[in-house]
Amino acid sequence: MLALIERHGSLTGAAHALGLSPAAVTQQVARAERDWEAPLVLRGPRGASLTPAGAFLARHGRVVDEQTEAAAEGLAALLGRLSLRLRVGAFQAAALHLLPPALTALRHRHPQADVSVEDLLSERGPAEVAEGRLDLAVIASWSEPPEPPPHVAVHPLLRDPMVVALPDDHPLAAPQLRDTPLRLAELQHEAWVVIVAGTAAREQFDRAAERAGFTPRIRFQTASYAVAQALVGTGIGVALVSRLAVSRLPGIVHRDLARPRPHRELHAVTMADTSLTPLAEVFLTLLRDVAQEVTADWDTPAG
Repeated sequence: MLALIERHGSLTGAAHALGLSPAAVTQQVARAERDWEAPLVLRGPRGASLTPAGAFLARHGRVVDEQTEAAAEGLAALLGRLSLRLRVGAFQAAALHLLPPALTALRHRHPQADVSVEDLLSERGPAEVAEGRLDLAVIASWSEPPEPPPHVAVHPLLRDPMVVALPDDHPLAAPQLRDTPLRLAELQHEAWVVIVAGTAAREQFDRAAERAGFTPRIRFQTASYAVAQALVGTGIGVALVSRLAVSRLPGIVHRDLARPRPHRELHAVTMADTSLTPLAEVFLTLLRDVAQEVTADWDTPAG
């Protein structure tokens, strides 16, 4: 207020700048002089000027005004950038099968979008979003759904069932059998290509084998369903892989499992409030559309 009085040379000019009445400014000046116990404004027939004490305070007032304007301009620029920014993380199968159609649709709708994508371990997804390094993460869970911090939201995308990958010369891969769901117990004597120990996917497989009444004979371990299927194609063994990760490689046949069958749940993770990053909400909608299209094809046997 004092800086504005100095700039305009009158209480009326300061009042207009502040959107107040001259009487209100007069009252504030009087209150400030009582608080500071010093005269701050000299009033005369030609307007108003500041006392040395008022001029001293006005210098600080100008700094406050400049910093406030700079903050407003900076925030406006930041919000403009955030409105076009989308930082996405996803595990491998989601990055291969869910993200591309959604990213293509996003590019057509928002060609100016600043999009980045990175590989992500599912267990890191909620923390990456919570700590502001990602705007959206696509993750998988094999048992309980993730429990994110209160300011983070988890959105279901799809249920991804496990299927069996068999060498195409395996007796259970015969064409006349492929439309019939396979019981896991029928594979108890097979050599297995499995996901590495210590992961949620491996724990799920071990539980499923135990329920089926056998201890699997493990020939090879890998962190990748793609590698597992490539090894199955060599005839080295059989594998349990996710339907989303099915690769149409030569030498492999996939068969559905009888219910209840193991599965994983896919989720998208965002901030609970996406108002600063609106493209996250747009992309979430696109991911849901892609998930529906993908799972619509799963009504037919895996083959």
